[in-house]
Amino acid sequence: MQQRKIIHVDMDAFYASVELHDRPELRGQPVVVAWDSIRSVICAASYEARRYGLHSAMSVAKARRLCPHAVYIPPNFERYRAVSRQVHAIFARYTHTIEPVSLDEAYLDVSNYQGPLPYARDIARAIRTDIFTETGLTASAGIAPNKFLAKIASDWRKPNGQFVIAPAQITAFLQSLPIGKIPGVGKVTQQKMHRLGWHTVGDLAKIDRRILIQHFGRWGYRLYEFARGRDNRIVQSNAVRQQISNEITLEQDENRIEIRRHLPTLALTLMQQMQRRQLTGYCLTLKLKTNDFHIHTRSQTFSSPLYTQAALIQAGQQLLSRMPSDQIYYRLIGLGISQFDSRSHQPELWSEDEMAYPVTSD
Repeated sequence: MQQRKIIHVDMDAFYASVELHDRPELRGQPVVVAWDSIRSVICAASYEARRYGLHSAMSVAKARRLCPHAVYIPPNFERYRAVSRQVHAIFARYTHTIEPVSLDEAYLDVSNYQGPLPYARDIARAIRTDIFTETGLTASAGIAPNKFLAKIASDWRKPNGQFVIAPAQITAFLQSLPIGKIPGVGKVTQQKMHRLGWHTVGDLAKIDRRILIQHFGRWGYRLYEFARGRDNRIVQSNAVRQQISNEITLEQDENRIEIRRHLPTLALTLMQQMQRRQLTGYCLTLKLKTNDFHIHTRSQTFSSPLYTQAALIQAGQQLLSRMPSDQIYYRLIGLGISQFDSRSHQPELWSEDEMAYPVTSD
């Protein structure tokens, strides 16, 4: 069987970099892409801003305390989409097997590349050079035999770098890799693993699959494979998106009343994701994971699409009220939307506090 060659390309601080490209007078300053309101959250932060601890999804209120002199720029998603189209057109010169993850991130399968470049690392370097030449922006890349490793590798030499994990290097690379580098392992999961005496992926590779399933449920299967550097997921070009979702792994367990405060952040991120993809959805799903890794979900379908933050918050609050007792504590909260209608809508016809009429729920 032919060894797969996967490249994960991730633009560097994409929204902030686009703004700095368009406003060179701001270079060197801590720039934040967010609506300038204490109730807003950060969409992106420049690397200068990150030195003060600012990052995406952080509340603007907290960001102001950490870096009072930061420059705030409201997001311009139409501009970001235009640049993203340029970048994806560059990808298509090298392969047609492209799986977009977001406006600024994609997986490329170059296993069947027929061009003059001899190695996947050369293809990644050429892609990054084309991106910089044509957009003025930098990108980082990870090259590996599968998506899991390519994702880790793309973060290894950020910004404006690339890293290769060759098949012969996988075991040695993972042996000392901190567990927190595994995509999906948040602070709470990491703390639990540390209590169990697992600190590196090498430690995890020594654990029996049954024990991982006992501690982490179905996710234990995936952890078992990841710890061995295995990931059979293919790069799905032109995949139909079934759901857009985002999750927050909490720093400490919270009950149903406490967890309610995270809905505005999740709703805003979900709204932004829909705006980027020019989608609206009818079905909202709330997901909660308990501190012993049991998952509770509630869904509801509405007669009109949800795409404002206020509507998403109100729908999320309804679903939260149907969750189990306030005495149960949760480690993760997630919000997802599905049943998409890609036709354009006119937001000005809707009131910010208008709520669509519920049709079905489960």
